[in-house]
Amino acid sequence: MNVAAIEAAGARPGVRLGLLLGVLGVVYGDIGTSPLYAFKASLEVFKGDGMTTWEVMGILSLMFWSLVLVVTIKYVILIMRADNRGEGGILALMALALRVSQGSRMHRVVALVGISGACLFFGDGTITPAISVLSAVEGLEVVSPELKEFVLPGSAVVILLLFLVQSHGTETMGRVFGPIMAVWFGTLGVLGVIELVGHPYVLQSVNPFYAFELVVHYRWTAFVALGAIVLTVTGAEALYADMGHFGRRPIRLAWLFYVLPCLVLNYFGQGALVLSDPTAVDNPFFKLGPDWLRLPMVILATAATVIASQAMISGAYSIARQCTQLGFLPRMAVSHTSATEEGQIYLPQVNFALLLGVLILVVTFRTSDSLAAAYGIAVTGTFTCTCVLAMVVFRRQYGWSRPLAVGVFGLFFLIDFAFFASNVLKVPEGGWVPLVLGGALVAIMTSWKRGRDLLLSRWKQDSLPLASFLARLPQSRTIRVPGIAIFLTGNPDYVPNALLHNLKHNKVLHERVLFVTVHNEDIPEIRQAERTGVEQLAPGIHRVVIRYGFMESPNIPRDLAELRAKGVEFDPMQASYFLGRETIVSATTPKMSLWRLWLFLLMARNAVSATEFFRIPSDRVVELGVRVAI
Repeated sequence: MNVAAIEAAGARPGVRLGLLLGVLGVVYGDIGTSPLYAFKASLEVFKGDGMTTWEVMGILSLMFWSLVLVVTIKYVILIMRADNRGEGGILALMALALRVSQGSRMHRVVALVGISGACLFFGDGTITPAISVLSAVEGLEVVSPELKEFVLPGSAVVILLLFLVQSHGTETMGRVFGPIMAVWFGTLGVLGVIELVGHPYVLQSVNPFYAFELVVHYRWTAFVALGAIVLTVTGAEALYADMGHFGRRPIRLAWLFYVLPCLVLNYFGQGALVLSDPTAVDNPFFKLGPDWLRLPMVILATAATVIASQAMISGAYSIARQCTQLGFLPRMAVSHTSATEEGQIYLPQVNFALLLGVLILVVTFRTSDSLAAAYGIAVTGTFTCTCVLAMVVFRRQYGWSRPLAVGVFGLFFLIDFAFFASNVLKVPEGGWVPLVLGGALVAIMTSWKRGRDLLLSRWKQDSLPLASFLARLPQSRTIRVPGIAIFLTGNPDYVPNALLHNLKHNKVLHERVLFVTVHNEDIPEIRQAERTGVEQLAPGIHRVVIRYGFMESPNIPRDLAELRAKGVEFDPMQASYFLGRETIVSATTPKMSLWRLWLFLLMARNAVSATEFFRIPSDRVVELGVRVAI
């Protein structure tokens, strides 16, 4: 159901409740599983010489105000206002920022910030399944210490099964995600309340004085602790990224009136438990409930972490497709797992890469505490990039004054940067993982973008202007044969090389010729009425421009069939698609560094063919080889 339909049906209580359950199941899986490890990791910094009451309350105060400032005010209230035709996420925000940026230098900076944030999101998507599933299965140690040896293999099995079922789609699993997460958050809140009944004074941690006192007294140690406290807000980016699926209002309502209270109550309950029973410091989450509840909590926690992981995996698919549509990644195979929902997709290459990365992390780090160091940098890096882009958008698009934009987002940037800087200290312990992964992805994306730009420039140099070709056509006495010839071209003002090669070798031109250009726009989706534009250039020759948003998958045959409604005769059984298969080689004087050129050539050779990517029937395709040097 799209946002417009949801709003139209908003008066019906059943729809409203179902929508809120959907929000719980998709949007809040990641941040909802943070209580498994966030408070425990934060205590590690202070527990060496025993925990004091004001230390615990200082940590709780920092966690509470992180949820309020970073998630509630920054994301829920402010950044969710910046939507690209209803869609959110860092790439949608980058598209908005590029639209209002002035100058090529500013464009490059904005694009680099956006791509860096997207690459760190991929790191987040790799680490989330590893740390979440490990932290849940580690509850077996609390049930019985003898079960410790089953934690690692059990986690690996859960992760393997999770990735193996991805090709079947999430529609069936999605029906139960919402109710499970509703039970999960309700259980978090109830367990916290039970512990707080006996120790209500812990609620005083909402006073920011405790956070301030902890920072002033400990200084360096408190700064180090920020690297663990930030785990409280992991998943905040998902609120913004999933806005297009549910709309702002349901996400805000679910957060303010259910998710946030349940999380705060659970964190405070864990704090009360540690103060009343210091031995619970090794795993306060699973020791929060009675003994008989621990095994059911392990099962429920595992289900919740699978849901959290599923949300990040699906997000990685969407980000990868958006990067492809925006020209930062080569074409990849995209499978649609739902007949009705465009956004439910499966990318085999991305799925395999994520599975391999997650299993390597689990085997290498072995515990959730070890992975916490790697997790923080990916999250805080994305936060920082989002903050920079939001400053540009709110200043240029929403007309905020420079002092207001810099003042508001400058404050959030300082908070995000403090979290990021604290996590930089953990680079030797595992923080290098998202940095290496993000750096490698930035190199891949920028190399592909640079290579494609050089390729387009070379095509313009070697190609014949279309106007010149059409002017000479009546005098050329070219033989016209029956049928429809479709030539894909990246530049509608130049003759495709495939047509020139066809004329050179076959000496004929079809009675009807379509020059088809695909434009990828910086908006999420294109209205169907605006999808296809057609222009007659000469008798029997038309130029067709098909537009796709960055969240859509191209389907050229389907959209060419719409030409009949525009008065252009089109019979798919009479159509032949002429494609140029480029053989890219190094020029005598390459315009790219050798390592970038090698990387670009490797990606070009392994990219999915245009036939598969544009969903062109393979038996209607004629490929003509073209050699291009860059």
